[in-house]
Amino acid sequence: MTNYASRPETLRRIALKAPLSGILVPLEKVPDPVFSQKMVGEGIALDPVNQTLSAPCDGRVVMFHPAAHALTLATEEGIEVLMHVGLDTVSLRGEGFTPRVKNGDRVKAGDPLLDFDADFIATHAKSLMSMIVVTNSERVAAFQPASGGVTAGRDVILELQLIEPDTTAAAESGGTVTSEAILISNTAGLHARPAAVLANVARKYRSDVRVVRGDTQANARSVTGLLSLDLRFNDKINLTASGPDAREAVAALTALILSGLGEEGAPAPAPASRIVAENARFAPAPRPEDPNLLAGVTASPGLAVGTVFQVRHQDLDVPENAENPQAETLKLEEALHEARRQLEALQVQLHGRADANKAAIFAAHQEILDDPELLETVRSAILKGKSAAFAWQQAINSQAELLSKMNNTLLAARAADLRDIGQRVVHNLTGAEARTIRAPADSILVAEELTPSDAANLDRENVLGLCTTLGSATSHVAIIARSLDLPSVAGMDPRALDLPDGTPVILDASRGTLRLNPSPDEVADLRTRLQKEAARKKVNLENAGKAAVTTDGHAVEVVANIGGLSDAQTALTLGAEGVGLLRTEFLFLERATSPTEDEQAQVYADIARALGPGRPLVIRTLDVGGDKPLPYLPIPREDNPFLGERGVRVGLNRPEVLRTQLRAILRASEFGRIMVMFPMVATLAEWRAAKAMFDEERALLGTAPVPLGIMVEIPAAAVMAEQFAREAAFFSIGTNDLTQYTLAMDRGHPKLAPQVDGLNPAVLHLIARTVEGAEKHGRWTGVCGGLAGDPQAVPILIGLGVNELSVSVPAIPAVKAQIRQLSFSACRDLAARALTLDSAADVRNMVPDPGA
Repeated sequence: MTNYASRPETLRRIALKAPLSGILVPLEKVPDPVFSQKMVGEGIALDPVNQTLSAPCDGRVVMFHPAAHALTLATEEGIEVLMHVGLDTVSLRGEGFTPRVKNGDRVKAGDPLLDFDADFIATHAKSLMSMIVVTNSERVAAFQPASGGVTAGRDVILELQLIEPDTTAAAESGGTVTSEAILISNTAGLHARPAAVLANVARKYRSDVRVVRGDTQANARSVTGLLSLDLRFNDKINLTASGPDAREAVAALTALILSGLGEEGAPAPAPASRIVAENARFAPAPRPEDPNLLAGVTASPGLAVGTVFQVRHQDLDVPENAENPQAETLKLEEALHEARRQLEALQVQLHGRADANKAAIFAAHQEILDDPELLETVRSAILKGKSAAFAWQQAINSQAELLSKMNNTLLAARAADLRDIGQRVVHNLTGAEARTIRAPADSILVAEELTPSDAANLDRENVLGLCTTLGSATSHVAIIARSLDLPSVAGMDPRALDLPDGTPVILDASRGTLRLNPSPDEVADLRTRLQKEAARKKVNLENAGKAAVTTDGHAVEVVANIGGLSDAQTALTLGAEGVGLLRTEFLFLERATSPTEDEQAQVYADIARALGPGRPLVIRTLDVGGDKPLPYLPIPREDNPFLGERGVRVGLNRPEVLRTQLRAILRASEFGRIMVMFPMVATLAEWRAAKAMFDEERALLGTAPVPLGIMVEIPAAAVMAEQFAREAAFFSIGTNDLTQYTLAMDRGHPKLAPQVDGLNPAVLHLIARTVEGAEKHGRWTGVCGGLAGDPQAVPILIGLGVNELSVSVPAIPAVKAQIRQLSFSACRDLAARALTLDSAADVRNMVPDPGA
């Protein structure tokens, strides 16, 4: 039961009867955040089995949407009940719906309101699931929903305890503010979803806000009122507000409407998560003419010599039909419960090993288990006579296939996660043994695709490397491979799948190649190299605590890129001199709500304390973009998310998110040497707006100053480095994004990725310009992208004048050891020559590879 009242009042009751026959579903399970997060109001959902919507109570039709998919009844008590048939049905523009009433009609409970073609809607809209919502939920003290199956006109689905409105309250005087004319940018007009977003934000202000269109107006807090205006695309409106915060309300709501209210039409303010494989090195893979050389893309660098072991993926054969839907539904729930238990155990096990990144991947799998749209599809199929295993397998395969065909490589890479959790649940449903890869000694696994569960449970004694024809360097399998220090290549030539088991191969993952049938001499030479490399790693680890100082006395700070407390603790054991990049995204991903200020402050303080006094902790503010929406911050699809709402732009457009994070960082700053950097800054205006926000929050908290810097990831920032250096305390160059923006190539693209090399002279010139701009104003420059840990790039970066290298945690001992063997003067000469060359290949040919 949901309670809204906090003061004693005389309570009245209303019982709403089922307007449709079917199965009741909690509103929280609706696969649409506007309803599931109750932006429209409190209520219940229903999966219908009939095709006529009837009145749930006596009342008057106060709003019938022109698209005929939604209408609102007002009871004599003033309660407004919205009935919304299906999801995204506004796009049908009335097709499939036949109204039985019109605006102004009075109806009795059980009267027919609307007929609809369920088959047409089911095949042309997102879902048939229908919502019954009280849009003025502030008038209700308590909601008591029913559950299970219901029959239209007979069963009560929702009991309401009403509270009389407080008629004595009035808005405090603050004058009336009117906006300039605003054009509606939503192509489908102001239907339920954008109306709910607007009303939800309007309720945060104390002033009375009205949306005015010609001679008509509506309360901005009322979804029903907004819908009754029947606002269409390009309609002109004004906002008026009266009260103490009228000016702020009008400004905020105007910006919200112009942004499209979270829908396509105009730039939307909502961020989305950007998952970046910061430390993946995309070294150039040759286009081999040699038939014994197959090429792919580096997912995890390294060398391995062994024999092919093919891993074949096969779906379990499961019965398609079942006779008892209730029994199948129960089986599904039990299998899902067991899968959650298995994933929780796996997370605990991985956290115990300080494998935070891998644990987070399986936390994401738990989110898939609770995906309301997926579960709705499965349950619907079960009700139609399918077995639970068949319904689950079909739903998972359908979504995985859809993801795998997307142009966005990051989203396509998540198909493996879907298939992984799909297999887990099917095994639980059927009792079949989960797939275990039993590879012989010295195996190089070759597969079309591996799942995260496959990778996390590999026998590291026998498996020396991975090679997949699908996937990319941003996949979760690649992340796990890097955490295991396991050589891995993705996007491999499909001919690899035809290799017989036992074929001798050399996997050079750093170059993205698989050499077939190497000669005995080649194998012997490589084994010798691997033995030397193992000995070198042992020595590097023994000396990890020594400073990184060149032979001629030039010191370089080597710090870590981390994603949480366990990374920081591990980095210290490997000789890290601090943290050059704390990716705060780990706090925001795989959850239903944004992390609180207290929650963030605690995490930042814990990491600062773990590093100890004097060691730097550079915290990057939330760096997300348009390729993976956060569930609590919806964003419309962008045609090119890498040129849309990313990095600091998200924070500036969502100031409540950025301000909360900045306050948390400031509160934690007393526990260590904390610095803050803003990501994806392109203009001085963006920098100044972010800095002003930070300064405002610091003044309010009264904390000591904290150094502020920017990430240089966009060529514009590198070109303007001297101007930025007048105001920013430091620069940290993100070479992964800087490279792809400079070359206009997606670093996750299976064909272009081999050419996306940060040692391209164009990128090196931008790094040099950044350092020069910083030095003119006494600022320091770091590099936190994958290039910082590239052995061939290290001497060039040092020679260009980079002061700090922030690298992946496992790379710290090797980078420090390499620096101790370099001469700064030789590095400067090398860098100067590199700037004169024509290509990244020329640069790499000039610089000896220490691992060769």
